[in-house]
Parts: sequence; structure tokens; C-alpha cells
Amino acid sequence: MTATNFWLFLAAALIIAAVPGPGIFYVAARTLSEGRASGFASTTGTALGGLVHVVAGSLGISAIILASAELFAAVKFIGALYLVWLGIRTYQSAGRVLESEPMGDKRAFRDGVLVEALNPKTAAFFLAFIPQFLDPAGSNPTLQFIMLGAISVTLNTLADVAVVLMASATRIPLIGRPHLMRRLTQGSGVFIAGLGLSLALARRPANG
Repeated sequence: MTATNFWLFLAAALIIAAVPGPGIFYVAARTLSEGRASGFASTTGTALGGLVHVVAGSLGISAIILASAELFAAVKFIGALYLVWLGIRTYQSAGRVLESEPMGDKRAFRDGVLVEALNPKTAAFFLAFIPQFLDPAGSNPTLQFIMLGAISVTLNTLADVAVVLMASATRIPLIGRPHLMRRLTQGSGVFIAGLGLSLALARRPANG
């Protein structure tokens, strides 16, 4: 990979990581509804889910899914239904947010992995974005893809960590206002479910 391609990629990846997207809104919603630990667990999960797409893309699996209308629709609706279910569950848990028992960081981690891994829009992003910066004359394009994909996931994760810290700082003053906290958690649930609905409306890339 040429140095020019790498620095161009890094600049573009930094800009993309800084722009709020579904992943940022998702970890913010989990942090506001369940606390900092849950936010970090969700962030770790979405990072692992992103790496799943990087590996799948480097092996050509994502390209196969995107090329098949049936496979794309199947993955899309599974991911959308899962997000809607998470949103409904978060909304229903609003009355229990201030209880002493945590909902479980392991579950937050698992949810984060599944939310990101079942999102075909992430696969489409990696397959459309990363190949533009690969050096076709260089050796081992698969390794180039994995390296750039890992960098992109790392930058996105750092942005998510910053969001978790800001959201948790906002959450602390709300602990003494249970009614507002309950409404905020309900809003988080509605937003997560809304992400699922937006995923359900995603179209397969035209060049797929």
C-alpha cells in the first residue's frame, strides 16, 4: 500500500468516525438507559461486530451476501427485528432503570455484537469504502483490506467511547430525577426500535 493511499484513507476514516451514525446513537442510548458499564460493554460488542464485517469482507462473504437479494433481505430483516426487539425491551425496562440490580454487561456486549454483525449496511460500507484505498499492484490485497478495516473499526470505537463518557456524565445528574430518567429511557427504547425500522427500509446497493 502506498503512503499516499494510507494517509488519504486515514483522513477519510477520521471524518467518518466523527460523524454521528447508528452505532454512536445506539451506545449512547444504552449508556443513558443502563449506565457507563453497559455503554462500554455495548461499545466492545459493536467493535467486535465491526471486525466480523472486516473479516467477512476480506474473504468475499459480504460481497456474496450483497450480490444476492434474498441473502441481503434475510440478514437485513433479522438485524432489524433484533433492534426493534431491543428497543421494546429497553422501553419496558424504563421503570426498573434505577433498581440496584444491573441488567447485565454480558447481555449488553452480546447485543452490541449482534446489532453490528447483523447490519448489512455496515458490510456495504466496508466493501464500498475500503477498496478505494487498496493498492492493486501491491502484494496481499486481503491483508490490506483487513488492516484498513481494523483501523476504521478502531477509530469508530474511540468515537463510541467518547460518546459513552459524555452520555454517562449526563446521566449522573438524572439519577435524582426518576421521572425524567424513566422518560429518557423510554425515549432510548423508541430510538433503538427506530434504528431497526430504518434498517428494514435499507435497500441493497444498486451495484450489488
